[in-house]
Amino acid sequence: MSNKTIRHAGVVIAAAAVLTLAGCGGTGRTGPSFSGMMGNANGYHYSRLTCAPPADLHGQVVTVTLADMGMQRMMSGTAPLGTHMMLRAAPVTIQSGEVSFVAENFGWRTHELVILPLGPDAEAGQRTPGANGKIDEAGSLGEASANCVAGSGEGIPSGAVSWVTVTLPPGSYELVCNLTNHYADGMYQRVTVVGSGR
Repeated sequence: MSNKTIRHAGVVIAAAAVLTLAGCGGTGRTGPSFSGMMGNANGYHYSRLTCAPPADLHGQVVTVTLADMGMQRMMSGTAPLGTHMMLRAAPVTIQSGEVSFVAENFGWRTHELVILPLGPDAEAGQRTPGANGKIDEAGSLGEASANCVAGSGEGIPSGAVSWVTVTLPPGSYELVCNLTNHYADGMYQRVTVVGSGR
């Protein structure tokens, strides 16, 4: 490979890095920045966010990233079992009281966020889906599943954001996407709520 070709490749890589970094922050973000990940990584190709939550959300804010692996365009229909999907929250340990969960769908399929209580000795991901590919939502404490607005709806489409504010006492909770097969495909995360110390 000639020096000219190597220099050209370096310029292209640098330009791509600048464009990726320019896409971060607020509406138009192209990927999550938690755990050192940015843009496309580990087989996940992130869609661009088209909306953002309001700036005046109440309480602590937990950002929940929703994504699916190996896709680069919007998908419809039921997700098959064995599809790699992701639901990741940050932070995962929060103070008791009012908490706003912001669900950002960087994936290409429609997703949602449901907040469920979790027993102190239970682990996330241990619920058994029924024949419809969904888990029992009994005891749900809140849901973010609307298109660029708060609360429940028909699901968060690719690139959209939804949010919900709840009051949580100390304990363990499981955040899930409960669309058909999404829980079995890995969309769950445990969060721990600790006392406020007051």
